[in-house]
Amino acid sequence: MLGRTLVLVAHPDDEAVGCAGLLQRMADPIVVFATDGAPHSDNFWRQYGSREAYACVRAEEAERALAAVGVTHFHLLSDDEPCVDQELYLNLAPARQQLCQLIEAELPQAILTHAYEGGHPDHDACAFLAAQAGKHYGLPVWEMPLYHRATGEVARQSFIVPDKQQLIELTREELVRKHDAYTAYVSQAVVLADFTAAVERFRPMPNYNFARAPHAGVLNYEAWQWPISGSDLCRAFSAFLQRPSQPARDLKWGTVA
Repeated sequence: MLGRTLVLVAHPDDEAVGCAGLLQRMADPIVVFATDGAPHSDNFWRQYGSREAYACVRAEEAERALAAVGVTHFHLLSDDEPCVDQELYLNLAPARQQLCQLIEAELPQAILTHAYEGGHPDHDACAFLAAQAGKHYGLPVWEMPLYHRATGEVARQSFIVPDKQQLIELTREELVRKHDAYTAYVSQAVVLADFTAAVERFRPMPNYNFARAPHAGVLNYEAWQWPISGSDLCRAFSAFLQRPSQPARDLKWGTVA
């Protein structure tokens, strides 16, 4: 992962938590945000006036955060019409199209993304998309944990089954720059306060069965009582794998995968 790695994350700030230290060690990282970080619910964006204004804030924060760790090469998965936060699993076909176009343009040597852990539906959708892209292009896919609820309580920055993981400890200089990245995400300060900056964990992505939920218990977003279940995602993943290929010109955001 220390060469030309495509880092696929769901939202601006996921990269700061999961791999801001490792990003500083990569020779040529390419960070890709799969959604605009702004859900439809006004609970998230009310103080910013509109969902679109909140999305702009998150994009501006991402640019500052990435600059803090020396990353200048980044994309929204779709610059023209970004996917709405929490809806990536409904847009797997156009997301895959955009991801394939980026991979063919950027020619990464590896992919790093979220672990499949039931923390957030967009995280799980990124894991699915990265797994499919890795198989298609013959690229190694690595994963990093953010949060899950496999034990009944929220666990952060640890794999559900911690085998084959590689742990890196940040130097003082790397940690300072990572804190600068955290600080850039003013809108996410309350969320980021719950994460530890000093340690990051990675491993090769296991061969997940995406027709099954990440674990047998209540998934984190189910516990939050979002109108999304693990079964919804698994049905979307299975339907995507069974669908016939579709011309790229016909794939639009907002269509069910």
